[in-house]
Parts: sequence; C-alpha cells; structure tokens
Amino acid sequence: MTNNTIVGKKIQGIRESKNLSIEEISERSGLSAEQIQSIENDQYLPSLGPLIKIARALGVRLGTFLDDNDDLGPVVCRAADRERDRSISFSNDATEARQNMIYHSLAKQKAGRHMEPFVIDVQPSEDKDFKLSAHEGEEFIYVMSGEVEIAYGKETYSLQEGDSIFYDSIVKHHVHGAPGKSAKILAVVYIPF
Repeated sequence: MTNNTIVGKKIQGIRESKNLSIEEISERSGLSAEQIQSIENDQYLPSLGPLIKIARALGVRLGTFLDDNDDLGPVVCRAADRERDRSISFSNDATEARQNMIYHSLAKQKAGRHMEPFVIDVQPSEDKDFKLSAHEGEEFIYVMSGEVEIAYGKETYSLQEGDSIFYDSIVKHHVHGAPGKSAKILAVVYIPF
C-alpha cells in the first residue's frame, strides 16, 4: 500500500501552520506554484529533489514529510514489518509522471536524523526523457538485484547486482531502471540541515 497522501497533507499542514502561501514556498524553493499545489493535493509526487527543496523552504528536515516520530534511540526495521508497512511511490520526474519507484523507509521512526535510508523497488521504464535534479547532500546506492542507470552530470553509469555508487547530489542526477529492467536498491540520502 502506498502512502503518498501523508506526504502532501504534511506539507500542506506545515505550510499552513507557518502562515506561508504556496507562492511564498514557490519563491523560496524555486519550484512552480502549480507543482507545489499538485504535490499538496496528492496529484503528483516527484522524486526526492523537489521534496528536499520544499523541506528547506519550510525550514524542516525531509524526514518530517516521511513519517518522523520522536524515537531518539536506535530503530530496528524488520524485513517482515517493512513489507507490511506503508511505502511511498515517486514518479521520478518521468514525463508522463508514472509511478516507477516505490520507497520503503528504513528509519521513519528515528527522530533528528540527517540520513534517509530506503529500500527502493525500481519499476522497468523505456522512457529516456528524465528530468535531472540536484540538491545539497550526498547519496549512496547499492544494487541488491536487477540493473539501474544513474545519469550524473554528463555521464550515465550502469549498475548491476552488487555494484554501488556514492556521489555528491549537488550535481544534477537521476536514478532509473535500465531499459526494460526492474531492480531493488538500497539508497541512503544524506541531507545537511
């Protein structure tokens, strides 16, 4: 079961609690007012890049949108629980906004975190028209199964099971399945706050 509704409603709730308009968040984040409104209305959930920009514009961590709680101690995420838990689907900024990445958070109970670890199910895609995004921080990806492509700057890297990549996310990038291939990846996103 996906849980996109929580993300849009949390963003809207935080924005309204801070008495900020969609236009103010648009100006602060560099995103269009229409894109922010569609995210709040759960019509479109983009990749992490725009959500990170909205989090910064609101003065909160990304984890605030992804089901933060108040647990300061260690968090154990059991595989059986993860499969039953709610996930978040992103369109990954493909032109037709088809949901092709399903994120399973591995630390949503952990408060005060600066890293966002996920297991991500990457659906096959033949689309080549991806919108690259950039944000502060670093990302680490390890391919658990299947094959993915990472567009990074002017290069494209093909990764197969057992391969990994670590990069600065300030460089424009995009993660997607290799043409016609699905994959399961472990991704850790570090976002300085």
